[in-house]
Amino acid sequence: AIRQSAKQEACDENRLREADRDNTIATLRHQIDELKRKSEQGSNQAHGEVMELVLEDALRRQFPLDTIDDVPVGVHGGDLLHHVFDPRSHECGLMLWESKRTKAWSDTWLPKLRDDQRAAKAHLAVLVTAELPRNFSAFGCLDGVWIAKPPFALGLAMALRAGLLEAARTRRLLEGRQTKMELLYQYVAGPEFR
Repeated sequence: AIRQSAKQEACDENRLREADRDNTIATLRHQIDELKRKSEQGSNQAHGEVMELVLEDALRRQFPLDTIDDVPVGVHGGDLLHHVFDPRSHECGLMLWESKRTKAWSDTWLPKLRDDQRAAKAHLAVLVTAELPRNFSAFGCLDGVWIAKPPFALGLAMALRAGLLEAARTRRLLEGRQTKMELLYQYVAGPEFR
């Protein structure tokens, strides 16, 4: 009976130790999974930061007359503010750039970028992403936001910049149009012309 009782106590003690060990293993596995997820998230943020730096450098090299401002990490408003200037140093427009380096497209990006565009008072919003929405192959416009894969970003930037330059030129030509017409009419109707 004593031997049987000792065996029972030993078995109960072993079961408790095994349960403790299993509980410790499960807790450690959960912690490992959590750390792995956090490291991947940090790594994704680092990858996204690298993509933003590459885009910023490419824009600066391609458009030396323009000003490219980096939006600090954690501040709402996209990644880059691209102030477009003509050769006479007149500001012609503002583009807001956002870069994403993820494995899947998210429809939530567009409303956020449009809100950031309004807050920054930018004329155009451009999203550079490795993953495009359905029916897009290289670049396009969706809900007022231009979207492009990274290799096509500079080409799209050139086209959008040309549009901003032309719109600014047209606005400058129309400035004072009424005043110019009045002056011309006064001259034609005046004694000097007669």
